Amino acid sequence: MGARDLAEGAVDISAVRAEFPAFVRLVNGKPLVYLDSASTTQKPRAVIDAMRRAFEATANIHRGVHALSVEATDAFEAVRGKVARKIGAQDPSEIVFVRGTTEAINLVAQSYGRARVGPGDRVLVTELEHHSNLVPWQMLCRERGARLEVLPIDDRGEVRLERLDALLAPAPAIVALSHVSNSLGTVLPIATIVQRAKAAGAAVLVDGAQAAPHVPVDVSAIGCDFYALSSHKLYGPPGVGVLWGRRALLEQMPPWQGGGDMVASVRLEGSTYREVPHKFEAGTPNIVGVIGFGAALDWLEARGPERIFAHERELLDYATRALESVPGLRFIGTARDKVAVVSFAVGELHPHDLGTALDLEGIAVRAGHHCAQPVMDHFGVPATVRASFGAYSDRSDIDALASALKSAVALLSGGRP
Repeated sequence: MGARDLAEGAVDISAVRAEFPAFVRLVNGKPLVYLDSASTTQKPRAVIDAMRRAFEATANIHRGVHALSVEATDAFEAVRGKVARKIGAQDPSEIVFVRGTTEAINLVAQSYGRARVGPGDRVLVTELEHHSNLVPWQMLCRERGARLEVLPIDDRGEVRLERLDALLAPAPAIVALSHVSNSLGTVLPIATIVQRAKAAGAAVLVDGAQAAPHVPVDVSAIGCDFYALSSHKLYGPPGVGVLWGRRALLEQMPPWQGGGDMVASVRLEGSTYREVPHKFEAGTPNIVGVIGFGAALDWLEARGPERIFAHERELLDYATRALESVPGLRFIGTARDKVAVVSFAVGELHPHDLGTALDLEGIAVRAGHHCAQPVMDHFGVPATVRASFGAYSDRSDIDALASALKSAVALLSGGRP
């Protein structure tokens, strides 16, 4: 079989790659090998074209009776339904558009959290969290006199479930955790943790930024109260994200930001607010970005998400075997349930040096702490190299990575293996 041949019924990677303009360019004179999809995915032509069409005849939404405004409003609002179907939500009005997962988490912390967390209360997170699901809770706890507690991980990068019940015993007000770790690819036993947290009386927020592109998401089955995700991890544009929340909770929460389009009426003496979800969407939103996100969801659905997930799992297995042959390479994060992310260190070589050497060969990886410094601290490293895969990745990308790594290690080590 050729490098891009796959089993019958699997994704046709050659056809998929042809839909992404990024793969026609050269980097340092070499074909682009893009292994940084966990940071942001490349965008298919369908998304680019949808956004171009929206820009060619543009108008604001919810404000006009003319044809362009009505068309833009209809296109924008239709995306709520697409997101709801993607994550198993029953009511599209529970979909709030924000700028990204970070803003979604901050919205919950500042609106729901301020009203529910007080002196002596507890907020529980895990040691795996991205800074976006850690810093907002640190800020809230500092402001409200609450205590932040942490569910630790083990040396595989898995959460220590045997510690969970003890941490839930004091009945934390909020439990906030990732569905999938961005730095290690660990898939958390999310339904189990949510079930126990809810039984302890906690509200539960799930950071789904890294999960939505790689695993099926069903918020009804998970049982959480809030779920956050980002467009740009799902082949859509940046600057668009989603907060899903239970309608009953969203209705109780005060607006976080004030301004146009979130109000029902405004007088000098005071204002009243629109219904959910609009009371959380102050100001002109990223209209074209949301429309582009809708096109990305259509693109994913047409390609078959389950087939893409299976393809990525096969690549993860292949990459793990291929990189084992790199001298001095140590995997960081070896959870039994992972998505298509491989993080590693090589001897005493700094990950930034490795990342730079790989870039000279046209290979894009992420080198750094991945906005997850507590994870790096746990493993005793300042940073890792992270290779992450998407629908367009294939074995030839991994072969190129393994070969370039061996050359880089030899070069940076002064010829020593």
